[in-house]
Amino acid sequence: MAKLRKPTAVTAMALAGALLLASCGSSGGGAGDGRTLKLWHYEAPNSAMGIAWNQAIAEFKKSHPGVKVEFEAKGFEQIQKTASMVLNSDGAPDVMEYNKGNATAGLLAKQGLLTDLTPEVTKYGWDKMLSPSVSTTSRYSAQGIMGSGNWYGVPNYGEYAMVYYNKDLFASNGVKVPTTPEEFTEALAAFKAKGITPLADSGAEYPAQQYLYQLALSKADRAWVDAFELYKGKADFHDAAWTYAADTFADWVSKGYIAKTSSGAKAEDAGVSFISGKSPMFFSGSWWFGRFKDENKFAWGTFLWPGSKLTPGSGGNLWVVPKNARNKQLAYDFIDITMKKGIQNALGNNGGIPVAADPSAITDPQSKALIGDFGTVSGSDGLAFYPDWPVPGFYDVLVSAVQKLITGSAKPDDVLDQLQKTYDAGIPK
Repeated sequence: MAKLRKPTAVTAMALAGALLLASCGSSGGGAGDGRTLKLWHYEAPNSAMGIAWNQAIAEFKKSHPGVKVEFEAKGFEQIQKTASMVLNSDGAPDVMEYNKGNATAGLLAKQGLLTDLTPEVTKYGWDKMLSPSVSTTSRYSAQGIMGSGNWYGVPNYGEYAMVYYNKDLFASNGVKVPTTPEEFTEALAAFKAKGITPLADSGAEYPAQQYLYQLALSKADRAWVDAFELYKGKADFHDAAWTYAADTFADWVSKGYIAKTSSGAKAEDAGVSFISGKSPMFFSGSWWFGRFKDENKFAWGTFLWPGSKLTPGSGGNLWVVPKNARNKQLAYDFIDITMKKGIQNALGNNGGIPVAADPSAITDPQSKALIGDFGTVSGSDGLAFYPDWPVPGFYDVLVSAVQKLITGSAKPDDVLDQLQKTYDAGIPK
């Protein structure tokens, strides 16, 4: 999914300079010196991935004496918007975290900007560590469609969306933790009656579109997901699922369950609203889990969206090796270290969802519950990917569309028309 981590401070001047240098470089790759690994990712240092990957960097240095690791923390949006330009230059890193899906990793693979990792996947046995549902987003056809073809990325964790909830706010306001769709809407109404906006949200970035997608998924099935994400059928944005989603989302805004002021909020704003104890619930991904463990000062928990067999989720973001990477062998070695038991166990004990951990090594109760729910969803074929994946540029269109639902500047039917038009235009011909 297109999603933000805790922002990295990058000045506009520094970013502009970096992009200028990248765009001025030649498009040729060239061999590196074998003594420097250039690594980019956008995980917060106190997230599960940030903690585990820092450990991986330390282990890499031990196993590669004399090799320097040049790590640069990037912002998700920064990489999302500039990847094609940067990777088609001498400024490309050796290995980087990148968003998965047709519109992102698939597009870069189709453009020839990523290294085909299929030989390395076989050599290191990474394919043996990943379940079919998790590895779907690692492979792309010549058209950039996920699920088949060569391997262009490797995830070392899984992820899914869930409802985070503030146990203290539920208890102090006498609200029951919902287990059915009816109880969920009753909880929303109960908090609003107390003068509390129940759902943390942000319309300027991904959380709002995930609410919309989850509402649609609650009325959908696997065939619906395959039609929308994999083009195995026609996606109709005026079908029962999408219509229910848009109508319900707009209704929740009108009832005050989602604040109108959230139209311009960022993902960070929504997350901080939950961390500060202001919002009883926040629907978002497992990538927040480690940070919430570190920063929340109240009792909290999670639950899957009541009444839905499907939830946004997949294998985690991918380690990709740019075609123009100068030290590819070092990149492969680093990826392999992140798949080792020690790093996988660190992921699991810090709020991540490892793909190859030792189950007995996961000792934290909250982490066990998180991993258990992921097992429930993935085991029942319930991972439904993310709404912005199917076609290039769909993320920005979804942001605009859902903002209109929040502000009331467009009716649900008009918003669905906008999504249908963009989706149809972006399907690979």
